[in-house]
Amino acid sequence: MRTARTAAAVVIAAALGLTGCGGPSAAGSRPQPGDTPAEGRTFTMAMPADPGTLDPALTVLSAALQVGRFLYDPLIQVTADGRVRAGLAEKWQGDATTARFTLRPGLTCADGTPLTARDVAANIAFVADPKNRSPLTGLYVTPGATATADAANREVTVVSKVPDAFLLHNVGMVPIVCGKGLKNRASLAEGRNGTGMFTLTEAVPGDHYTLTRRKDYTWGPGDWKARQKGLPDKVRLRIVPNETTAANLLLSGELNAANLIGPDQQRLFGRGQYHADSTTALGEMWFNQAPGRLGRDETTRRALAQAVDLPVIGKVLSSGTGKPSGGFFSIEPKACPDAATAGGLPPHDVAAAKSLLDEAGWKEGSGGVRTKNGKRLALTFLYPSQIGQPAASAAELIQKAWQAVGAQVTLRGVDNMGINQIVAGNASWDIAVMPLGLGIPPQLRPFVSGPTPPNGTNFARIDNKAYVSLAADASRMAGAKGCPTWNRAASALIESVDVLPFVDAVQPTFGSGARFEKSYGSITPSSIRMYED
Repeated sequence: MRTARTAAAVVIAAALGLTGCGGPSAAGSRPQPGDTPAEGRTFTMAMPADPGTLDPALTVLSAALQVGRFLYDPLIQVTADGRVRAGLAEKWQGDATTARFTLRPGLTCADGTPLTARDVAANIAFVADPKNRSPLTGLYVTPGATATADAANREVTVVSKVPDAFLLHNVGMVPIVCGKGLKNRASLAEGRNGTGMFTLTEAVPGDHYTLTRRKDYTWGPGDWKARQKGLPDKVRLRIVPNETTAANLLLSGELNAANLIGPDQQRLFGRGQYHADSTTALGEMWFNQAPGRLGRDETTRRALAQAVDLPVIGKVLSSGTGKPSGGFFSIEPKACPDAATAGGLPPHDVAAAKSLLDEAGWKEGSGGVRTKNGKRLALTFLYPSQIGQPAASAAELIQKAWQAVGAQVTLRGVDNMGINQIVAGNASWDIAVMPLGLGIPPQLRPFVSGPTPPNGTNFARIDNKAYVSLAADASRMAGAKGCPTWNRAASALIESVDVLPFVDAVQPTFGSGARFEKSYGSITPSSIRMYED
């Protein structure tokens, strides 16, 4: 069984604090950081949930990904405007089947030992081997890919058995751990043996994590220099599940950064508070197509989709701050332009929904609940409880809409662990709002095609032959050349009512006493600068 963790997907991206990317924007003057860099400071950031394991190859939870960015560096860095810059690698080249990276000289681990090309190759090989149950398999590294090291030339060569249009980018983004961590992965779960800018010096699960900046770290993005004014000496990550509490702590100066997606953000906008923004998936409706589930039948899926006014649900879910979905790939910088989705969503039409249910064999029954062959039209709907009241309110509207066409609906909010159970195939559900936070089209493939749990992450048991064929064609086209085909593949999922992306969130991370940038939906550690009040 592959360990399948998500949220923004992966994570419920918006709900859990991942994903999307954007440069900093600021408004007003009084609440902004000052212009004088501050030395020796601690950057304190709110996190909505505990990250759980910190082994970067065994999690895709947004909280863990943010912590991991402080602890483990990738081979390449991609800036907010889409430029590829040096990370652990100083040079790189590749196509759809082969990628080659040349490491920078002088790379060291948190304990001072050298990072070698063999270590890097072993990281990639671990993810490539399905036996290791990494949720990154198929997301960053294709199953069965090989990674070899040329120690003398500090080179790592990766060869994929199947074409991967974004092979260089995907492999280049794998978080790299040191050799000792590969031998003892329990140490990685505790945040040790990293290659990043910080080391973990204190961990109190459920409360806070403290990280200390490495003075020997000199390989930040591009030509980044270690001696820069305003870099924090420490980072403190506080678990603050309640957004109102996080907003109050930010305004009181106890926090330097807080990601807010609910109504509390309006208070901070009104004060002209500094913020760095990102766009992320917020509402994606998934239908469980396992044998025996209602979602197995496309006509039933379409009927339930048309019974719901998705634009209205999107406004409620986003507290009125969202925008129509731009597609499955919300994380910026985007590898492919947005594919139009709003026009492809099933239109809200209650009469049509009832007619489709009749067509699917669901007959009106006693108590207002339809039946088919003696089985009631009963379903369990899951929604992300981390979003708070907006998600609960949206779920109640969906429940009423489905009840109006003859369904019996049970609502259940799920947290991080509940999401893990869904993706791992250990939860009972029929329909769920659970957005993935994706930036590269191939990353969608393992979630909507291929092996199902416990052997894969196709948790909704989707079998869309048009998607599979188009995705296979697109994967043979390197880079952006395949974008039109990738977009057609994504549209096939919407046309068959397999998954319906209906709203994106504009997600601000507010700052106080600090400035920073966001990329891939989370704060970029090397961008943080502390300022005098």
